[in-house]
Amino acid sequence: MFLSEGTSAKRGRPSPMMFVSIGIGAVIAIALISVVSVLTGGKVTSGSAPVTSALQGKTIANFSESGLNGGVEKAPWESHRPSVLVFFASWCTVCQPEIPKVATYVSTHRLGRVVVLGVDAGDARSAARAFVKKDQVTFPVAFDPNDTVTSGLFDFDALPETVFLSAKGVVESVHIGRIPIAQFASGIRQLQS
Repeated sequence: MFLSEGTSAKRGRPSPMMFVSIGIGAVIAIALISVVSVLTGGKVTSGSAPVTSALQGKTIANFSESGLNGGVEKAPWESHRPSVLVFFASWCTVCQPEIPKVATYVSTHRLGRVVVLGVDAGDARSAARAFVKKDQVTFPVAFDPNDTVTSGLFDFDALPETVFLSAKGVVESVHIGRIPIAQFASGIRQLQS
């Protein structure tokens, strides 16, 4: 009888040592991710808590990009308005369940002086337009096909991302990945106060 590596003689089941090896590998991977995050200015948290970003507390330069549906979209803090930037793309599978929820929240709640601006990154204009139309996005969207804002100003290499900024363009908080609507609402309330 021939046994493949990692199986025991009893009914071809994986050996206990194989599970120990997998467990050790997982612990090492988590430790390495934590160390890299801390060394790059981040903080590892669990659950759906926001992740601290190296951007937090930094002032972001003003920008202007073409609007997805024409015109020009400018950084809202240029007009001294607190803002939420929602970075997404039509090709981003994680963005697909998030954007309709954000769009619904924005269209059904009073935001006061807070401006929500979408930033469609690394996308084709036709795909981006179809995506926001399907999800009934009513807030303005800057079209960032070359990632000038996404990677250039914010140094993001993955989507989605949500950034809350003061009226002076100072990053108050960053949520990496899909943001729960409760956290989105909480971030807006903090900007309103």
